[in-house]
Amino acid sequence: MGEKKQIAIVGAGLVGSMISIYLARQGHHVSVFERRSDMRLHSIDGGRSINLALSNRGIKSLEELGLADQLKKSAVPMHGRMMHDVEGNLTFQPYGKQGQYINSVSRSGLNKVLIAAAEESGVKFFFEHRCLSVDLAKTQLSFQVNTNVVEKSCDIILGADGAFSAVRSAMQLTDRYDYSQNYIEHGYKEFTIPARQGGTFQLEKNALHIWPRESFMLIALPNPDATFTCTLFFPFEGNPSFRSLNDPAEFYSFFEKTFPDAVALMPGLLEDLRDNPTSSLITIRCFPWTIHNTLLIGDAAHGIVPFYGQGMNAGFEDCRILNQLLDTHKDDWDIVLPAFQRTRKPDADAIAQLALENFIEMRDLVADADFLLRKKIEAKLHELFPKKWIPLYSMVTFHDEIRYSEALRIGQKQKRIMDSVMKTPGIETTWQSLDFQQLVRQIEEA
Repeated sequence: MGEKKQIAIVGAGLVGSMISIYLARQGHHVSVFERRSDMRLHSIDGGRSINLALSNRGIKSLEELGLADQLKKSAVPMHGRMMHDVEGNLTFQPYGKQGQYINSVSRSGLNKVLIAAAEESGVKFFFEHRCLSVDLAKTQLSFQVNTNVVEKSCDIILGADGAFSAVRSAMQLTDRYDYSQNYIEHGYKEFTIPARQGGTFQLEKNALHIWPRESFMLIALPNPDATFTCTLFFPFEGNPSFRSLNDPAEFYSFFEKTFPDAVALMPGLLEDLRDNPTSSLITIRCFPWTIHNTLLIGDAAHGIVPFYGQGMNAGFEDCRILNQLLDTHKDDWDIVLPAFQRTRKPDADAIAQLALENFIEMRDLVADADFLLRKKIEAKLHELFPKKWIPLYSMVTFHDEIRYSEALRIGQKQKRIMDSVMKTPGIETTWQSLDFQQLVRQIEEA
């Protein structure tokens, strides 16, 4: 095996904490630097994190570290989407086959488990260290600690410091560095549905609840304490928007009219409106991810919007693949760093595209009759040919052996086939007599 390295990780979030465990267990000397206080000792600001959906890709990494069973105990399984129309009528759409589900997990709870496991593996954490600069040529970092500036030299730097990465900022100053950031026109704000008196759920607990309203939507994810974290995805500008509904009374009236069954369960709506920030949603693309001995990982390399529930899962998959490459190449970082970005960049671009497209599906299409029929036909295809026609959502969420880029490619083929199918006259009543085998053959021939 290669020489054991002094590795500095910037960022003690989910990805930084997870990769530190992998690397420490490889025998490397790992230090993690985080600008915030230790979340195990100080509560972080509320209202800034969307509930996390843990699925197969993330679970696979946790299983490798022996942490999956511990975290599943505090997760709430979600077997599908529960759609709420304006009249309060409910429609349930399963995510996959019987037994397939995603898990609603606490971001902070998961992060604390990972930090504790990292410390047990020998990782050293340095909180309240704000990264000021990165010398890429010297593999050297400088941090502000209170009123002092501290420098750290190491062999390898990993930038796991999120979408607004200080490590990536240093890379952006280098020649021929590609970078783009794209904000969508929607922001988000969080609200809470409390538990019933007696500690039971007010809504079906094993579902992700969605109130789709074409240009915007409200979602709710269950928590282990029987509460739901609700997130309103809403335009910043226009009518309606966060700007146009800046009066609390108007906002409440809008909620009563638009989400009547939800607002009846939200006694703290106006308090949440006042206290929780309105946050933006961004997609980050950049390249290269590695310069000299410094590497970007997770959101620092590929920040995505949350509409496929894959941001954390993609970051955890980064960690597993980086560890896999270290094993394959016997800790030869000169080979591993370029191999990692070459392997992961196409998949990062694919899941970024899929996440943006899924927002349109969630807010506009899930209540559409043609869309529901399309899903019904695809489910029949999957039932008849389970290995030859796997719905796109299932490929992304439940099939970690299929790369994101491959799922996107196959999904685009399936879309072209289904677009043609949906133009069939009278498809609403004749779909069960389709030549399903011929449809599957088109996938193989395309």
